[in-house]
Amino acid sequence: MLTGCGGDDGGSGEGDEIAGAAKDPAASRSAESPSGDAVKRPSVTLPSDVKNVFDGWEAGDTAKDAVLRDVTHRINATDAAIVAADPDSDALRFYYKGEALAGAATWVKGYVDEGRSITGTVRFYDPDLVMVDKDTAALAYCADESKASDKDRKTGKADRTPVTKDSYVAYNSRLEKGEDGVWRTTVLESERGNAKCVR
Repeated sequence: MLTGCGGDDGGSGEGDEIAGAAKDPAASRSAESPSGDAVKRPSVTLPSDVKNVFDGWEAGDTAKDAVLRDVTHRINATDAAIVAADPDSDALRFYYKGEALAGAATWVKGYVDEGRSITGTVRFYDPDLVMVDKDTAALAYCADESKASDKDRKTGKADRTPVTKDSYVAYNSRLEKGEDGVWRTTVLESERGNAKCVR
């Protein structure tokens, strides 16, 4: 089921995926922002067996880097919510809004209802960011889920599936900058097996 929320299919993780949610990670706000700004953000913690790697997610531009950082936080928050079986996670509500928030909550709830969780490493790469205006951005990116899988929440047994083109996911998202300076995902779509992402 890996792919996340707001996707065209159900596969593995984000877009189609929802990455990152821990039970209390959102309940308490971290004293220091993971983005180095003054915003009090939900604390998000992933277990040692869940890892997201972001290749090339630095644009060298202050405005663009702020968008990319908040997307990485959103991905981790989604995964943390899945791990914590918490579709009402504060972190989800912090990094998503509107249609994307509804999709993320539904995505996480699907894992909860099926007694599933996630394990392994997902690599996110080829981010293509367009600043529509100072408060709106569009971001497309790819995910390699070949080293990640779903697992049974009770037994901890991971699904082992062969690596195919469907192990690669293309994401398209839209973000809006809030008054607090945080970039929140408003639209998130995914397509598994998209040729531009297959390696």
